[in-house]
Amino acid sequence: MPRTTVLLADDHAIVAQGLASLLSETFDLVGNVGDGRALLEAAKERKPDVIVTDISMPLLNGLDAVRQLKQEGIRSKVIVLTQHKETHYAVEAFRAGVSGYLLKMSAGDELKSAIDEVMQGRAYLTPLIAKDLISVLMEARTASVETGPKLTSRQREILQLIAEGKTAKEIGTMLEISTRTAEGHKYEIMSALGVKTTAELVQQAIRLKLVDI
Repeated sequence: MPRTTVLLADDHAIVAQGLASLLSETFDLVGNVGDGRALLEAAKERKPDVIVTDISMPLLNGLDAVRQLKQEGIRSKVIVLTQHKETHYAVEAFRAGVSGYLLKMSAGDELKSAIDEVMQGRAYLTPLIAKDLISVLMEARTASVETGPKLTSRQREILQLIAEGKTAKEIGTMLEISTRTAEGHKYEIMSALGVKTTAELVQQAIRLKLVDI
């Protein structure tokens, strides 16, 4: 029986190396990448059974990368492995289409178990936040949900790149669009968010969890 193929995505080299060493005992590693755009390319090319990804990564965060993969029909199961223990991250991750959510403080054997679970078509949520998440979901039945401006997937992608200091020309080259189109997206985002400066855009990107402080 062929072993499960796994693609790793984490921008911390030491963490990535440790994960690779841990998982190679049981699974076939088909790649180890350090940013969200590299994750997209590797997933499309290698079509792994399972992707293990962090959320906070440069160029494209893990959740928006997952959204794009799902939109393009990539059938790989996705497990988020992150330091973010806040329940809203887990909710957003499952809405994006992931099959599992673990914390980096989880034991190594838990990650292996999670991979086995999602390969059998089941969802996996670490017990470290399961109780808190259930409480949040129960409260959400009666609490009003705060709604804000909705950005498209492309706008979120560009907002993250702006917050990371990329120029319109660099964004255009990266996304294969013209500089003018990139600038147009920027001003549309500013209008949608009700801001007037790049500094305010960066603040919004942090608020939307597209980049870390």
